[in-house]
This record gives sequence, structure tokens and C-alpha cells, in this order.
Amino acid sequence: MYRIGSGIDFHQLVEGRDLWIGGIKIPHAKGALGHSDADVLLHAICDAMLGALALGDIGMHFPDTDPAFKGIDSKILLAKTFSLIRKKGYSLVNIDSTLCLEAPKIKPHADKMRETIAAITELPLDAVSIKATTTEKMGFAGREEGLVAMATVLLKKDMEAA
Repeated sequence: MYRIGSGIDFHQLVEGRDLWIGGIKIPHAKGALGHSDADVLLHAICDAMLGALALGDIGMHFPDTDPAFKGIDSKILLAKTFSLIRKKGYSLVNIDSTLCLEAPKIKPHADKMRETIAAITELPLDAVSIKATTTEKMGFAGREEGLVAMATVLLKKDMEAA
């Protein structure tokens, strides 16, 4: 009846790229490097949903070797992943996520990220949690060379599909 999934994603930070996190563009000197828009949070959420139903991972469904996904908006990937979950007869109950990065500060952007994710996943706003932490200047995230996102989702089998 219920399935739990977890996802994690990492992206390098580089100059000359936009920084997309949680479906919104955040002003910053560096952006995430990737085949798509490199939205680390949305990628972790996609992996969590896919993992909950043992459907593989984001790279399997949206490979970085496919030119169709070059520069793609990760909100599209989230919507496609959510569609896969719905086709399997499941709905999301909630999303809990954590970002690990030194900068920029996430709090000023968290509500807009939550609204964006909730709209795509048909969740109420209070079912989408976004937290952020630093790594206290340790490791690649602490040196601002990259960022990490982790997500956990709870899925529930739809009653008509049960």
C-alpha cells in the first residue's frame, strides 16, 4: 500500500552556468554543471520516486547521452517521473528533502521551490519539505565546488488501483 524511496544527486558548481534548484533560477556566481539544467534537488526527488517503485534511476529514464535531454528543464523531468508513478497507480504522500551547500542561502527561495514542486506533483504545500545545511566548509560542498541534494518520498497505492 505504501512505498518509500530515497534519492541523492550531486553536481559540480562552475562559473558561466545558471543555478537552478527546486525548479527556480537562483542568482549566484556559479551554476550547476550537467547535461540538463542540473537541478540537483529535482533530480534527487525524481530518483526517490523511481526508487520507491523499483523503476531504476533518473539516468536510466533520461540518459545524459540522449541529445533530447540536453539543457532540458528539470521541471519537465519531474513531471515525466510523476506521470510514471501515476501510471503505476501511486500518488505521492509527501516529499522531504535536504540540500547541502555553502552558498547561496536557500531560505529566501525555499517557499517558491516548495510551491513549484507541489504544483507539479499535485501535493499540498505542507507536504513538501525543503531544508538546507552547510558542510561547515568541509569537502567539495564546503569549498563551493559542488552541491548535494537528498530526498525521501512516501508513495501510496491509489485505492482504485489497489
